[in-house]
Amino acid sequence: MRRKIPPTQALVCFESSARHESFTKAAEELSLTQSAVCRQIANLEEFLDVQLFRRTRRGVKLTEAGQTYSRRISSRLDAVERDTLSVMGNQGTATLELAAVPTFSTQWLLPRLGDFLQKHPHVSVNLTNRTRPFLFADTEFDAAIYFGDGDWSGTEAHFLMQESPVPVCSPGLIAPRTRLEPAQIAELPLLQQTTRPYAWRQWFGSLDMRVEHDLNGTRLELFSMLAKAATHGMGVALIPPFLIRDELDSGRLITPCEHSFDSDHAYHLVIPERKSESATLQAFRDWIIEEAARYRGA
Repeated sequence: MRRKIPPTQALVCFESSARHESFTKAAEELSLTQSAVCRQIANLEEFLDVQLFRRTRRGVKLTEAGQTYSRRISSRLDAVERDTLSVMGNQGTATLELAAVPTFSTQWLLPRLGDFLQKHPHVSVNLTNRTRPFLFADTEFDAAIYFGDGDWSGTEAHFLMQESPVPVCSPGLIAPRTRLEPAQIAELPLLQQTTRPYAWRQWFGSLDMRVEHDLNGTRLELFSMLAKAATHGMGVALIPPFLIRDELDSGRLITPCEHSFDSDHAYHLVIPERKSESATLQAFRDWIIEEAARYRGA
């Protein structure tokens, strides 16, 4: 069955015209004449039987349908371009597409990844941020580094490490004090992480404390956001020390209380069962498990 897909050139002209809301600027960007761009847009509108632009005295404006189509087409053209560059740039190499929680990959994985690439020069690793579980069948990912309980249907999960978060804050937030009791921490603004909504409740609970407002406070998605907010004195955050080594070493953040807890969630390398026999994945699995064990034993 023939696919209902417009010509690629028409889509490229539309994406550029929509981004600039100008046929003239699109023509300049694509090294085409304005009339050529206009023809491509007209052909696309005829193909779709939908008006994508409103022609005005001052130029062109996207219609509502045009705005919706533009958002969708732009992301898909970007994906086609990435896939094309990947094929062009990976002749004779194996590529590992890895989804990873962002702060962990930035602060822990990337400083060590060069060692893996040096040991396996034929392998290229691409990292994409993902903070929540997804269906491997719906993506091109070969594996994921995920924080959770390891229960991910259709996969094998390999334990890497616990988080063991501790309270951190700006020195100015509690000056002149440098140490606080847990009850004193409960009196400060608590910065919450979207993907760890009960972290403070678990932390206080591990001390047999009940704090009524432990779920209240500014909510941020990433540890890097929490660290920045804490650095600017917005409150106290629960963050694993290994993710904010620079901030702690420089004194921008301090640990007013050393108490931590280990939840039933941890960092895991997750591999779909259908790809578990991949030699590239096996090499990466063995390497990262060894690196995590070395870190835990340090």
